[in-house]
Amino acid sequence: MPADANKLTPDTPTDWRAQELLLMRQVMALVGRSLAPAEVFREMLHLMSELLGLNRGRLVLVDDGVGADGQRLASIRHAYGLTKAETARGRYRWGEGITGRVLASGLPAIVQDVDAEPLFLFRAVRRAQLPPQTVAFIALPVAVRGATVGVLACHRIRSRQRHLNDDLALLRLLATLTGQLLELEQLVAEQTRQLQARNAALERALDSASARYGLIGRSNALLQALAELERVSQSQATVLLLGESGSGKELFARAVHLASPRHDQPFIKVNCAAIPETLLESELFGHERGAFTGAAGARAGWFEQAHGGTLFLDEIGELPLSMQSKLLRALQEGTLVRLGGTREQRVDVRLVAATHRDLARDVQAGRFRQDLYYRLNVVPIRLPSLRERREDVRAIALHFLSRANQAHQRNVHLSADALAALQAHDWPGNIRELGNLIERVVLLAEGALVDAAALRRFMPERERAALASPTAPPPGDAAPLVRDYQSAQSHSAQTLREALERHQGNQTRAAQSLGLTLRQFSYRLRKAQLR
Repeated sequence: MPADANKLTPDTPTDWRAQELLLMRQVMALVGRSLAPAEVFREMLHLMSELLGLNRGRLVLVDDGVGADGQRLASIRHAYGLTKAETARGRYRWGEGITGRVLASGLPAIVQDVDAEPLFLFRAVRRAQLPPQTVAFIALPVAVRGATVGVLACHRIRSRQRHLNDDLALLRLLATLTGQLLELEQLVAEQTRQLQARNAALERALDSASARYGLIGRSNALLQALAELERVSQSQATVLLLGESGSGKELFARAVHLASPRHDQPFIKVNCAAIPETLLESELFGHERGAFTGAAGARAGWFEQAHGGTLFLDEIGELPLSMQSKLLRALQEGTLVRLGGTREQRVDVRLVAATHRDLARDVQAGRFRQDLYYRLNVVPIRLPSLRERREDVRAIALHFLSRANQAHQRNVHLSADALAALQAHDWPGNIRELGNLIERVVLLAEGALVDAAALRRFMPERERAALASPTAPPPGDAAPLVRDYQSAQSHSAQTLREALERHQGNQTRAAQSLGLTLRQFSYRLRKAQLR
């Protein structure tokens, strides 16, 4: 049975105007709902056939590039009433057949009888597949910005109650609409390409900045801190980095130095908590020969060594009050006097300080000088914890993994579920904890691929789960290899004192009872001035 047998016939009484309006309403409604032209084109060709009897509608569009003979080609991209094989055959050279001539000339073509037209190719649809009646063919150019880019074409039974001019008028509207949709598609594609190029440029800039400063990640929290850092880096103002232990304060301090005009001058870092109180003055300000027992010669302190560059004082909240006043004087006057000396020396130093303590609370408690606090708190920058930048965990972990593999000549990899487990962890020890964990994994992993189940053996929360359970771990379940992370303020002086009393002064047993290592316990004793 011919394909048009169930379509409208010349004897079918039809309100053509209503059919046209219905077609246009349906097409325009679809245009409003979807920015995908392909969906609109398919429904338009469908309605042309079902409502108006314009059968085997096809939209021929120009191909990219040229054929083997160097000529431009066009192909059927959208069709209704054609099989896949018929659609695939619908390829035309420029000027070939009726379709090719419309492409080349940009003028419409009306074939009243395809059997009587020698230029009609019957390429897509063979004559045997058409109705036995006289079949007409209508082809209209589709233009975008004045250039012909396609052809909207269809078959039509010539003997019909509907006038040919009415079909032509409607097809001209649809061809114009098709051109506008194709132009819109090109504009959207062009805007998308520009946005993708801009995003790629921004990603390259972020990667470049990260590579320059040694900072890894693209989270909003990290980028905000980095933007604040770069805004103040050109000034000489003192920067105070605030953040939890292990959040990368040294890297940020170095980034301030690298982004400043002093980047080619010395960068000196000092951990105030690691220097005994009796040596602090000598280390910071230097000493003259004979200033104390063992001072066989003069020595420049960290301030002098950082002259012209940047001095980073980490854990500045740990400075004793006696040193705070001397530091304040050096910062305010830009001069210092070596220990055992009498001559003032001028120093030009950009100071970056860092602490994990709440200095404002320490000021109220009398543990930190108020005037020094105001001198340091010129440009405070809060560094995000790793919990606030979970999207960076994967990149940081892979960075540590690559570095540890190279350092230890291993080839350990993390599975996708292991990386997901890392992102789910709270990381109280921040980046330092993550780096230590990855190194343990590389050194102690039994296989080349570490999944989430194997990773849990190395993670601190495994220790908490084991301690919370009154039963021993099941057979084959390996014991944890690391204690839970504890902050430096995890235990009060009273708790430490009571633990010592319970164990008759045995620090090892007292530390074990509190879930601490001996080193951690001893450090807390010194902090609480109990040792």
